[in-house]
Amino acid sequence: MIDRPNQAAGLLALMTRQRWIEVARIVVTGVAALLYWRELIPIQWLWIAVAIGLYPLVRTGLLDLVRERKIGTEIFVTIATLVAMLGGETVAGAVLMVIILIAEFIAELNTDRARASIKSLIGSVPQVALVRSQGGEAGERSVPVAELRVGDVVLVRAGEKVPVDGSVLSGQGAVNEASITGESLPKDKQVGSTVFAGTVLASGALDVRTDKLGADTMFARIIALVEDAEAHQAPVQKLADRVAAWLIPVVLVFLVGVWLVTRDIRTVVTLLIFTSPAELGLATPLVMIAAVARAARNGILIKGGLYLELLAKVDVVVFDKTGTLTANRPAVVSVTTQGADIEERELMRLAAAADRRSAHPLAQAVVAHAAALGIEVPEPQQYEQIQARGVKATVEGRVVLVGNPALLSEAGVAVPAVEAATAAAAAGSSTPVHVAVDGRFAGIVHIADAVRPGAPEALAALKAGGVKRTVMLTGDNAATAHAVAQQLGIDEVHAELMPEGKVAVITALQAQGYRVAMVGDGINDAPALARADVGIAMGGGGTQAALEAANVALMTDDLAKIGAARAIARRAYRTVQENLFVGVGVVHVLGITAALMGWIGPIEAAIIHLGPDVLVFVNSVKLLRVRIPGAS
Repeated sequence: MIDRPNQAAGLLALMTRQRWIEVARIVVTGVAALLYWRELIPIQWLWIAVAIGLYPLVRTGLLDLVRERKIGTEIFVTIATLVAMLGGETVAGAVLMVIILIAEFIAELNTDRARASIKSLIGSVPQVALVRSQGGEAGERSVPVAELRVGDVVLVRAGEKVPVDGSVLSGQGAVNEASITGESLPKDKQVGSTVFAGTVLASGALDVRTDKLGADTMFARIIALVEDAEAHQAPVQKLADRVAAWLIPVVLVFLVGVWLVTRDIRTVVTLLIFTSPAELGLATPLVMIAAVARAARNGILIKGGLYLELLAKVDVVVFDKTGTLTANRPAVVSVTTQGADIEERELMRLAAAADRRSAHPLAQAVVAHAAALGIEVPEPQQYEQIQARGVKATVEGRVVLVGNPALLSEAGVAVPAVEAATAAAAAGSSTPVHVAVDGRFAGIVHIADAVRPGAPEALAALKAGGVKRTVMLTGDNAATAHAVAQQLGIDEVHAELMPEGKVAVITALQAQGYRVAMVGDGINDAPALARADVGIAMGGGGTQAALEAANVALMTDDLAKIGAARAIARRAYRTVQENLFVGVGVVHVLGITAALMGWIGPIEAAIIHLGPDVLVFVNSVKLLRVRIPGAS
């Protein structure tokens, strides 16, 4: 249920001084038309009121004419009003002026509303911070955020907004990052975690070292990117602008012809109203603003209408593998015990104990898996890291080797069926880590770069949404790539590629007539992202480079956001088509027909003319609320 009082309060909040002036112009012109119609004021007062209403339109129209050498809709509306009044349809001209001003006001207010939603979806950064340490001086005190410097330590308590981008020095808590990522569930933060300005600490308390302030924060960069999105016009918007530019002279010539044939100023004024191309200029921009705002609310930054339209037309999605389809975080996928009569849990306990002092990613995967199984891992009495081989440790008096076959062979440990096990592991996209205990082979821990959670469902949703092909590009070996592709249902795999090879694959797809989106991390895949019709950077919340490298930046690593972004883009493109066909085409064709037949006059035409304006506005702004698959 919509909260009407809050909605009304929200609209009032958008009423700037400029908007109140526009309301005053509407009221002055409308009241003057009514009083003149009732013969309560002379025509001179009506002319003054109309001049007040026309002033901003004339000013904008003349500036467009001088700067861009084009006749805009403002000039067209001015001509229509003056022709009506000078032709004797005085009241009709004034009413037309009022209706045009109302339409302009509704358009601008709804645009303000869409822009406001962009900023409100992220919230506001607090203006005051509770400082623990500033410039080397300790002691808690409240300090304006504008006075903070990099390196200052601020305290954030439960329920408060984080004032800076920074790193957690002490404390722990859960931070709601929905304003940045679109994710509703709070994320746990501890020492070393990164937090962003504008997010909310749901529970706990954190001491945060200031890393970025003001315009350098993620909050400010998102705002800037979304606001800049208006500058990137969609092709359909450029087409509408071009049509409006040549339509106005054609319409004026047509109206002169009607006048020469009929000598009926009433018909000419009526046609002037219906042939106004005003809606052509409104049919697209508001949709694009609303769609960009809706996407940003979901943690998706789309850099303008150009990329919205291209994303809506994408029919092939190309993915980088490592860090995109996979989590780039090694994990244990299976454990094989063999030869030493050691159960799986005991094997993991001893292997994790030997690996717990190692910083190698494979060793950390072993330790993490033991922890996930609830195994208590002891400290090793002795520990030795053997370069390019693995580790050797003494655990509870037992000698444990964890590493590759060469480590075990050099220690005189017989490894049964090593080649077969290694080949099977490669075919299954995993790396085999061999374990020996007290000089005897104990088993193999298979470790793989885990498929990102939700990836199969996300790819299935893309295909259900009309994507014809999904393609994986990777520098990894073919066996590993095909194993991952099989898990995900990828249609096509290109493995062992250098960066230029990825670009070549995308170019070949485009040569076949496909519209291609490339999904990568925004840094390593920069050439491929740039070559694709739409480049999509995953996890843009972590890096400035990711925000700048791609046309679309996802603020999380959730692959489902790609489907949501495409769904928003397709809905926006369909909305533009509806606006142009129904709001501009059907209503205007019927109106022109009715005017030529003499069925309606200028006042009726002006009232009917308001219909497509309202239809375009309502149809566009509903993008902020309408249900879209995958979007919140």
